[in-house]
Amino acid sequence: MNRRLATALTAAAALLATAPVAQAAGSPVLHASPHGTGTACTHSRPCSLDAARDQARTLHGGVRIELAGGTYTRTEALKLTSADSGTTWAAAPGAHPVLSGGVTLTGWSEAADGTWSARAPEGVTPRQLFVDGQRATPARGAACAASVCDATKTGMTGAKGTGIAAWKRPTDAEAVIKVRWRNYHCRIAAVTGDLMTFAQPCWTNSSGGTDRTGPAWDTTTVDSSRYSGVAFFENAPELLDQPGEFTYDSAAHKVTYLPRKGENMRRATAVTPSTEQLLTIDGAHDITVRGIGFAYAAYRQPSTDEGYAGMQSGLTLTGATGPVDHAGRYYTKPSAALTVRGGRDVAVDRASFTHLGGAGVILEAGTQESGVTRSSFTDLSSGAAYIGDTEPNPAPELAGVDNTFAYNTIRRTGVEYTDAVGIWAGYEAGLTLDHNSLDQLPYAGISVGWGWNQPEAQQSVLRDNKITNNRITNVMQVKDAQHDGGAIYTQGAQPGTVISGNYINRSAYENTERDGNGIYLDEQSSHILVVNNVITRTGGKWVSNWADYGIQNTARANWAETVVPPLSGTGSQLVDNHEGLDRLPAEALKAAASAGPHGGPVEQLRRDLARTGTATQSSTDGANTADLALDGNITNTATKTLSEPGAWWQVDLGSVQHIGQTEIWNASGMPTGDFDVQYADTADYANATTVHIAGKAQGPSLLNTDTHGRFVRIKLTGTGRVALAQVNVHP
Repeated sequence: MNRRLATALTAAAALLATAPVAQAAGSPVLHASPHGTGTACTHSRPCSLDAARDQARTLHGGVRIELAGGTYTRTEALKLTSADSGTTWAAAPGAHPVLSGGVTLTGWSEAADGTWSARAPEGVTPRQLFVDGQRATPARGAACAASVCDATKTGMTGAKGTGIAAWKRPTDAEAVIKVRWRNYHCRIAAVTGDLMTFAQPCWTNSSGGTDRTGPAWDTTTVDSSRYSGVAFFENAPELLDQPGEFTYDSAAHKVTYLPRKGENMRRATAVTPSTEQLLTIDGAHDITVRGIGFAYAAYRQPSTDEGYAGMQSGLTLTGATGPVDHAGRYYTKPSAALTVRGGRDVAVDRASFTHLGGAGVILEAGTQESGVTRSSFTDLSSGAAYIGDTEPNPAPELAGVDNTFAYNTIRRTGVEYTDAVGIWAGYEAGLTLDHNSLDQLPYAGISVGWGWNQPEAQQSVLRDNKITNNRITNVMQVKDAQHDGGAIYTQGAQPGTVISGNYINRSAYENTERDGNGIYLDEQSSHILVVNNVITRTGGKWVSNWADYGIQNTARANWAETVVPPLSGTGSQLVDNHEGLDRLPAEALKAAASAGPHGGPVEQLRRDLARTGTATQSSTDGANTADLALDGNITNTATKTLSEPGAWWQVDLGSVQHIGQTEIWNASGMPTGDFDVQYADTADYANATTVHIAGKAQGPSLLNTDTHGRFVRIKLTGTGRVALAQVNVHP
């Protein structure tokens, strides 16, 4: 680890004061301000950022450039190169400088329907809008099922069924589609009768058969069997019906917004991202960026004909043609506010990234011994950090080695592109991801490794990565409808890689599918040690190693409330884990509480009254006995009755108990639906309290009650099977 990052990490661990580190005696200091001019660059006569950079170059390194507080509006990135090596860019003491790529929209006028409109400047395509710092939502409609919006390789039906055929300008609207772990945004190109076609190459790159969309087994394209319909269409005036929504008319260059309660557009500040990159560091070494904010950077690609053909983790497929590849070697990262290419000893510390149309930071193209510490990432359309690249065996000068991302806070990223992860790392060696906090994310929290099990990627530079002491909560959120991921997700053989001391809580909790995991050793993940992690409230397995070619992984001494089956893959094993817990012991609570940049609260498990109860059911199909709903295994054991009128399952708690909550976990592939939950003091269910659940049970369905009973019964209101993975009854 380089000296600058080691210093930052030591300071973060000790929670030292946040004043800038003192410059060495005699080192020159230049001063910049948002409206600085000239070349003096003194405290009384500050200059612009670009002028300060140019002046520093004449001093040949060792220069500190202090930024006064305020907003530095950028129409292009501040570009640092090898000529800027050895410089420090830091906030002046007590100052809060922010580099912004935003354009403020003015001249708002009100219409009779309560909407307000303003003209966007030439060359600006408002994809996002922030009103007084609060993100607005592109006007969107309801979901359209595949039976109406039937997607093929060439287009989609449903223009008449959705009403799109009658829209004034349907070609400004986009279809937003989610298939498993993928997210697609493609603009409508034309409407002919009931048929819609879409911008190219977005649609082709989103559909199968290109030989570029991913693994050979890929079944997650828009025209695949996994496609279930359009999540929503967005950006049409006909859909503008909710406060906080907006549309953009490309012909009139006009933004129309429906204000939230209390907003007055004559006084509000409305900003749209315009400039993509705010700071680039290319081929430089020994650069420090400290205490600087980044806001309102744009991500233009999704508004072009390229659209957003999401492949995985926020990377997209672009271009009309390209090399045949199934390992994602030629996928495109999103645009980021700060990009480091080929950097050495570059340290970003105490930065803030907020209100971005794309990602926060990218470290790529052979960046080594560099990193980001003590920084915050909030309200980003894409992911917080992209570290490394997709080439499994790069030239030494292009390899990502010994980089660090530590003591950072990530919250509400992937807001627009819900397949994005909080932290993505490709083929990295010696990477440290330590004491970060990640919360409220649509898909995976941390993803390390690449290439699935494709031949191109089976031998790579991946090794010795450390994913340690991170706090990962509320990820793979149900509302975002992305599947097949985990709080920590890995791919590829990674000798020496350790996943340790992490606190994971509520990953894919209340999901409908059993594919949202805690720690997910996916595909060819091999030679990884998973140790001393605390994993609770997970909708799927607390650890998943499903592939027989994911070998020699070990999960040891972890704490989890559920039970998982043996790990697949030669030499993979579960050793001395504490599974099936209904209370976290003191040691686990201590480990969980210390995770993240500042530690934090831990959700203690609730005692399960059903754990020692006696389960019975109306009938039994094969070996699927009633007691399997009490074994703590939510993924591969389940009860099952025969199909019959009024089928039921119940648990006798042994005595009358006060019941505060019931968790009902569906059986994978056969969820119970449309049923009553009954609570009674006696076996005849006289005077029972009954709660009806319409539709299918979730993972889990939660019933918060204030009742009592000895018997808890789940009974179909019609004919069918009762199939349950788990039932927990809490006092």
